[in-house]
Amino acid sequence: MWGLHVGVKLWASAFGGEIKSIAAKYSGSQLLQKKYKEYEKEVAIEEIDGLQLVKKLAKNMEEMFHKKSEAVRRLVEAAEDAYLKHEFDADLQYEYFNAVLINERDEEGNYLELGKEFILVPNDHFNNLPVNISLSDVQVPTNMYNKDPAIVNGVYWSESLNKVFVDNFDRDPSLIWQYFGSAKGFFRQYPGIKWEPDENGVIAFDCRNRKWYIQAATSPKDVVILVDVSGSMKGLRLTIAKQTVSSILDTLGDDDFFNIIAYNEELHYVEPCLNGTLVQADRANKEHFREHLDKLFAKGIGMLDIALNEAFNMLSEFNHTGQGSICSQAIMLITDGAVDTYDTIFAKYNWPDRKVRIFTYLIGREAAFADNLKWMACANKGFFTQISTLADVQENVMEYLHVLSRPKVIDQEHDVVWTEAYIDSTLPQAQKLADDQGLVLMTTVAMPVFSKQNETRSKGILLGVVGTDVPVKELLKTIPKYKLGIHGYAFAITNNGYILTHPELRPLYEEGKKRRKPNYSSVDLSEVEWEDRDDVLRNAMVNRKTGKFSMEVKKTVDKGKRVLVMTNDYYYTDIKGTPFSLGVALSRGHGKYFFRGNVTVEEGLHDLEHPDVSLADEWSYCNTDLHPEHRQMTQLEAIKRYLTGKEPLLQCKYFVKYTCDKELIQEVLFDAVVSAPIEAYWTSLALNKSENSDKGVEVAFLGTRTGLSRINLFVGPEQLTNQDFLTAEDKENIFNADHFPLWYRRAAEQIPGSFVYSIPFSTETANKSNVVTASTAIQLLDDRKSPVVAAVGIQMKLEFFQRKFWTASRQCASLDGRCAISCDDEAINCYLIDNNGFILVSEDYRQTGYFFGEVEGAVMNKLLTMGSFKRFLVEFNLCSWWHSDLTAKAQRLKQTLEPCDTEYPAFVSERTIKETTGNIACDDCFKSFVIQQIPSSNLFMVVVDNECFCDSVPPITMAPIEIRTSLLNYLVHNESLKCERLKSQKIRRRPESCHGFHPEENARECGGVSGLSAKPPLVLLPLLLTIFSR
Repeated sequence: MWGLHVGVKLWASAFGGEIKSIAAKYSGSQLLQKKYKEYEKEVAIEEIDGLQLVKKLAKNMEEMFHKKSEAVRRLVEAAEDAYLKHEFDADLQYEYFNAVLINERDEEGNYLELGKEFILVPNDHFNNLPVNISLSDVQVPTNMYNKDPAIVNGVYWSESLNKVFVDNFDRDPSLIWQYFGSAKGFFRQYPGIKWEPDENGVIAFDCRNRKWYIQAATSPKDVVILVDVSGSMKGLRLTIAKQTVSSILDTLGDDDFFNIIAYNEELHYVEPCLNGTLVQADRANKEHFREHLDKLFAKGIGMLDIALNEAFNMLSEFNHTGQGSICSQAIMLITDGAVDTYDTIFAKYNWPDRKVRIFTYLIGREAAFADNLKWMACANKGFFTQISTLADVQENVMEYLHVLSRPKVIDQEHDVVWTEAYIDSTLPQAQKLADDQGLVLMTTVAMPVFSKQNETRSKGILLGVVGTDVPVKELLKTIPKYKLGIHGYAFAITNNGYILTHPELRPLYEEGKKRRKPNYSSVDLSEVEWEDRDDVLRNAMVNRKTGKFSMEVKKTVDKGKRVLVMTNDYYYTDIKGTPFSLGVALSRGHGKYFFRGNVTVEEGLHDLEHPDVSLADEWSYCNTDLHPEHRQMTQLEAIKRYLTGKEPLLQCKYFVKYTCDKELIQEVLFDAVVSAPIEAYWTSLALNKSENSDKGVEVAFLGTRTGLSRINLFVGPEQLTNQDFLTAEDKENIFNADHFPLWYRRAAEQIPGSFVYSIPFSTETANKSNVVTASTAIQLLDDRKSPVVAAVGIQMKLEFFQRKFWTASRQCASLDGRCAISCDDEAINCYLIDNNGFILVSEDYRQTGYFFGEVEGAVMNKLLTMGSFKRFLVEFNLCSWWHSDLTAKAQRLKQTLEPCDTEYPAFVSERTIKETTGNIACDDCFKSFVIQQIPSSNLFMVVVDNECFCDSVPPITMAPIEIRTSLLNYLVHNESLKCERLKSQKIRRRPESCHGFHPEENARECGGVSGLSAKPPLVLLPLLLTIFSR
């Protein structure tokens, strides 16, 4: 064993020296380090003041949000003025641009009615979609009549919005879609775009179902849904009832609370766990209840009195707990009839104040009990509708929103609402306006539009909602990534603790691999900052506090297979004028420092001219969205034009705040000057034919803290083994809006002067990579307070790298040159693994890229036991029970149930371990091994005895680990955990405004009061007269 130990140490030393020499030589790391050192005395190093930074960023975001809000406010004013001047004409004939029919012709070549010519031109600001930036067009749901007088009149008066749409876009060219969603159901969208029906010729989109519409139109609400499951509800009636419940759930948002009770002779909570309480109407909870709706069946007699008593008691008790909306309350009754008007129950719980509205939905064509249901709705400030077919459901459910919007309309309160981050894959532009990572993540700012006609004031008529989408990447432009350091990032959350933007809110790594919550909407901060077990950070931000919080974090990188362990300092504050709070995370050590260099503009411009220089496309050096003529410019072109004064609009004082970041550009110039000599160095290497004769090293590259990159190819582009490396397709290895390149981040955590080596992972099960990447960090000073100013590296052929390893492993220390043992011996297996346990070299080439524990489970288990490697829990499902398989391009959602206690392991070597030997007791033998660190690297050579087999020790994998083993315990524990999760209410902040009631509200508009014929008991007549007069 001693001889083997000595041999391994020799091999490791020989290979380490050889590979570092190659990496340092071809990367030019020593030259670049020397160049930065030359400027050491001329730069100013500053410790970043996290609180001041987050306050400044919050102010920037506030200004950006305000601009979007003002655009929407102008639309509101224009819409309300247009409606005020309009007189309804039931016979109005108006040829508008129907978004489905535009440019369509009949068999004779004539334009279809409502489908006249509509010019569409590809526009780069809208991802080259064909649009009309002069006009909007109108989408009408398939189940509605295009020429309905209400729609034609609405389309006619809303034509006046075209001028405001265009004006808004001129004022703020960063705007994308602007729209008006009418309470009548039509959707006016700017710029105009062609809508395509699905394969069944249907467009199911109804703007009134969208979250932005519902949030803007109504105030937060607590809702109890009562569903009749008596015997008379069998068959189609129960199907319609379930669809009605599902449609009501569609109209509930994150600020609402609900429960569903089915009733016959007894009460049946659709989710028994939630007996007597309400739950937040987030996506997960609503989907959970939808699944349980399928379990309902009809039998017995309907005892509505029991259900009403339960609903009133539950709403009262829930309200007293201080939870819920503390605003509007409603009972939704879905039944095929009621034998009484239940006045005594309403008198007991709801009269005379009528704080709980009653909405009644009569299922079926019969109207025998319609009068009783009408009476209940009208006597309790609600609304009655009859639903005879499935096609009637959507439109009838929408009626209740108009009732709930009345107090807000009468108050004339134009509350600005912002949604959390979401992907609205129902819109045609959402499916097309996609970046390389898939559908675009966005938030929406919206405001309600009211009727201002005096005669309609008490009716509180909602005309609709206007809004505009704001892509999350637009928010990221207000965040200077260079100020946050290599691992730092900014994030924002809503009043409910849901993420608006966060680097972890990204598409999935692999189809079907739920390593990120794929819904995007309603992702809580605790699901990505999961180490904050007590929600200290989350709750402080929800409560709009300003402060600091610190914790150790484990951040996954490289498609979730690696982990970086560090301590983050979090700084947070609120974004005024919005429901959002902003946070900034800075990593301890080099992440807390920033430095300023200084060179002349002439020097910097000269060194930016090299063709191999590029800048981070997603960083905002200059805002090129402000003027259409700038949008085709690269950031590099914009900087050059800005500095030379060739582009007056970039110099314009009016826009100076929004054009170019002077501080960042100054640092770019500095980095360009300092790093320029490396180009000549790389060129000399490439010209020297004796160097790199076997073309093992293919690419050299560098990146600086300002997003500047330089790349040099030592082989022709067509000869590159990895064609995607450092291209837009290789997202993790280039500068993005929210992260530095992977090779930069990993190098920064290595000991200064050492290289980090890795094989790039593919998204396939088996790694197919044929290259090795090596990178090292460049520091300004020789201590932890030094900022990492740059990183350099190379990419080489895997075969070249492995050949160097095998050559080194054949060396020996004996004088006669005869080796007592080498990696060629069948008695041992030799491996080269990295600090996360992945194999770079193995005698079995097929094992390259595999996790070492899968191949040598017994040895990996011993390394974990000895502390040479640590296993980390890198992600935790945190009871995120309901997920959807929405991958980058998917359009259909598939709901699945996942266990709550699932660990995703990752492994990291202990830095202090240089060399270790071990023996493992197997069934009938001892298996020995030696692990030796490769100097100046993140690599280890592992030599394992191949004559003793430990088949009884299972392999150690990176597969998710379910903590429980007993299926029975699993199911019981699962149900218990599920129930606890449903009942648990995380801290949230209610919206600041509430418009639940208004004394001037006309409660007679209740869906059939004129036909009211139910006879209330005489003793209640005076009371009811009093109620209707209120």
